[in-house]
Amino acid sequence: MDPELATSANVAGATILRGSVLAMVLHDVCEEIRLEELREMLGARRVETSFKHATPEHVRFEKPPVVEQLEPVILASGEKLTPQVKYYDYGVISVLLELPFAADWDGLVELAARWVPNVELERQTQQIIRGRLKKIAPAIERPYADWLSEDYYIFLLSDVPGNPTGHELVCEHASQIAQILRGEQTSLARDVTDDALQSSVFYYPRDLVTVGWNAALVYDTPAGAETTVQILEYVNSQLLEFRHYDEWLTRELDAVYRSLKHRAGLWRRWKMRAEALRLNGVTVEITELAERSETAIKFVSDMYSARLYRLAAAKVGVPEYKSLVNEKLHTAGNLYRFLIEEFHQTRGFVLEVMVVIILVIELVFLFRGKG
Repeated sequence: MDPELATSANVAGATILRGSVLAMVLHDVCEEIRLEELREMLGARRVETSFKHATPEHVRFEKPPVVEQLEPVILASGEKLTPQVKYYDYGVISVLLELPFAADWDGLVELAARWVPNVELERQTQQIIRGRLKKIAPAIERPYADWLSEDYYIFLLSDVPGNPTGHELVCEHASQIAQILRGEQTSLARDVTDDALQSSVFYYPRDLVTVGWNAALVYDTPAGAETTVQILEYVNSQLLEFRHYDEWLTRELDAVYRSLKHRAGLWRRWKMRAEALRLNGVTVEITELAERSETAIKFVSDMYSARLYRLAAAKVGVPEYKSLVNEKLHTAGNLYRFLIEEFHQTRGFVLEVMVVIILVIELVFLFRGKG
């Protein structure tokens, strides 16, 4: 936090909020990261899922991501951040940067407007990941030349004077919370504020999670907020994966459509089988990868975490991208069947022509023999 901002807040006698901004930037870098091999290479720890209350043993990550702490980085503004890098088995790498703050509500709104989004953070995380990929290359399966990325910001309030309840916080500071979620310094319209606060979840009397599409405000202790941070990070990794599958399928379908426009000749139609098999292989691979990323974590018997996951996923757009992927998989399946049918028709025609040619040849030799 800027020293001037904290000082001016104290001079004015304003209520000082304490907590931290968590900036997570995720990149989809490869098809798979072999976590056991990576863990041995880095000597890093694995992340076990934490929950706000006691839960059964089977509520966990199927393959817990590997976590690595790196040396601090210094931004152009002079802020010093310590990166935490998290590796997911389905090829996503997340970099989490934390900035502590002490500010009044107006100061926090100003801080959010400066951080949501933050181009410098995205650039810094790309440099961090490129540096790590050189070291962990043996554990990387099929790296991508171009990366998709997602950024998300969590404003964690760990100390609010008066120790208000979550509902009191929403009622008294609705306007500022909405501004923080949107990264806006100017007050928002009432309907926009109401819409932002609809995505709020409470568990204990004195906690709150309000989820936006690009940021969230969490009122909780650092230990209590750990669950929320993990779920929000996982949701954004899912969004990233479904975006990747959507783009992948779009490229494959476009290639098939372009190819079909030039299927005038017999030889081109004969090659449809190979194209159909390739398209089917892509759809099978995407279906398998999507299932793996979608079932990476389980919330059985933990209703709060399941509810928060569904809310966050809906807010950032996971269901929409999942629906797009499913529609394109359905289209790819129809195209596969069409291509195979066209191939079989072409093959049938070729066989019929060959039979006719053989009959003509036999008739020629037959009549020559009689002559």
